Amino acid sequence: MKTPAGSTLQDDTYATLRGWLTVGRFVPGERLKIRQVAEALGVGEMPVRAALQRLAAEGALVNVPNCGVTVPQLSRAQFDDVLQVRLMLEGEAAEKGAHRLDDAGRAELRALSDAMRAALDAGDAKAYLDANERFHLILYRASGSPLLLELIETVWMQVGPVSNQLFEDSAFALRLNDAHEDVVEAVERGDSAGVRRAIERDLFYAAQQLRAVCTGERQGPLRD
Repeated sequence: MKTPAGSTLQDDTYATLRGWLTVGRFVPGERLKIRQVAEALGVGEMPVRAALQRLAAEGALVNVPNCGVTVPQLSRAQFDDVLQVRLMLEGEAAEKGAHRLDDAGRAELRALSDAMRAALDAGDAKAYLDANERFHLILYRASGSPLLLELIETVWMQVGPVSNQLFEDSAFALRLNDAHEDVVEAVERGDSAGVRRAIERDLFYAAQQLRAVCTGERQGPLRD
C-alpha cells in the first residue's frame, strides 16, 4: 500500500477501508480482525486499529464487547431511513452534476455504463460495483459541492456491506444497469431533471433487493 505525498499511512488506511465498506468488500455481521486486515493492506496493525476505531466512531462499524469491531447489520427501518436520505442527497448531486459535466465527463459515464453492462453479462459482481461507484462519483463530483459529496460517501458506508446481495437474483441483477443507461441518455440531451429521476430510479430499484436482506420484521413493500 503506497502513501501519496501529503498524506499519512493512517489516513490512507482509513480511506482504503472506507472504500472497501462502500463497495461491499465486507459483509454485515463480519468481524474485522486487525491482523488479517493489516495483512490484506500490507501495513502494520497500528494504522489499521486507528482506522477501525475512526470508522466505528462514525457509525460505519460497531465495537462489540468481547468480539471486537464488526460490520453492522441494518434493520429495515434503518435501511428505509438511509434510502430516503440517499434519494435527497444523490438526486440533488445528480441534477447539479449533469448540468456541469464536460465532454470528458460525459464520455466517462458512457464508458462506465458500457463496462457495467459487460460486467453484468459476465456475472462479475466486483467489476460491476467498482464501475458503479466510479459512475456515481464522476456525476456527483461534477456538482461542485465537496460537502454534498462527503455526505453521500458517508451514507454509502451504511449500505455498502449489503451491496453484494444485488446479485443473488440473476434476473434482477440483469436490470441493474437500466437506470445508468437512462442517465447517459438524459445527460446527452441536456436533461438534468431527467438525470435526477434516473438516479432516483436506480436507487429505488436496488433497494427492492437490498431491503429484503436487512434484519427486523418485514414491513410493507417500498413504494415509488
